[in-house]
Amino acid sequence: MTTNAEFFGELLRHYREAAFLTQDALAKQIPCDRSLVARVEAGTRVPQDAFAKKCDEVLDTGGVLGRLWGRVDWYPQVEHPDWFARRVEMEEKAVALYEYQSMVVPGLLQTPDYVRALLSRRAGGELLENRVRARLSRQPRYLAEGGPAYIAVLDETCLRHAVGSPAVMRDQCAHLLSVGRLPNIRIQVAPIGHFDFHRPNQPMSLLVLPDGERWIYSESLSRGYFNNDPDAYAEMTRIYDVLRADILSARESAALISDLMEGYGDHEPAAAERGHLDQEQLQRRRRRQLPRIRPRVHLRSPRP
Repeated sequence: MTTNAEFFGELLRHYREAAFLTQDALAKQIPCDRSLVARVEAGTRVPQDAFAKKCDEVLDTGGVLGRLWGRVDWYPQVEHPDWFARRVEMEEKAVALYEYQSMVVPGLLQTPDYVRALLSRRAGGELLENRVRARLSRQPRYLAEGGPAYIAVLDETCLRHAVGSPAVMRDQCAHLLSVGRLPNIRIQVAPIGHFDFHRPNQPMSLLVLPDGERWIYSESLSRGYFNNDPDAYAEMTRIYDVLRADILSARESAALISDLMEGYGDHEPAAAERGHLDQEQLQRRRRRQLPRIRPRVHLRSPRP
């Protein structure tokens, strides 16, 4: 059965080929990486609202892709852990979300490859894919045109904590730069090595709901904690606002993310070099596994 993502990808491929454009040519006009176009056409990457509308403009589709993007249920029948379901319900109706995260990139900003690499440490097979889809299902509302205000403060450890591979981290940095240009999203980085920043003791989120309710959300390994005490919210907001004022601006943060992205590119060995290194490591392992054979030395007994 064809998925919604695969159907959208087939339609995109149809319009691209009708316009006599290669994937690389379309990518240059959007602009984006060619691999993004390839993954969307293959149905393995859910595009952003802005991507669909730019494709409409470049391919002169009359707005077909943008309208279809808004009607497609990209993540049907996903299930979230019971302890996290309430957080998801709040995200679905929040008018503003302010977040501080350390060690890992926030779920709303993670790429599919980053999510899969992160979650594969604890799950595999169908369970892993279900968890990946569930996490990605939270993103479209915030990445769409007119989405809720979303301010994310990332400790620099989020960008330096290796997940997956240098290629995964490079694509994740590129994604942060891309979504950081959306009018409703701002991403700021708190650099490491600074002792004068008053950072929250743990990752946390501040959610503003349509009815004016304000909630603090934090979590442990397998449990979420909610607090709507006005005094607690006011204190966390004060800490958050002061931190945002002290750290890098969104523009300065983008420059830092760009530098780190290039660094991950430099650390990705070429395919030929990787093959050579893999063969060398394999030969070393085999040599270590060989039994050590001592030469036999025949000593003649001295004659009386």
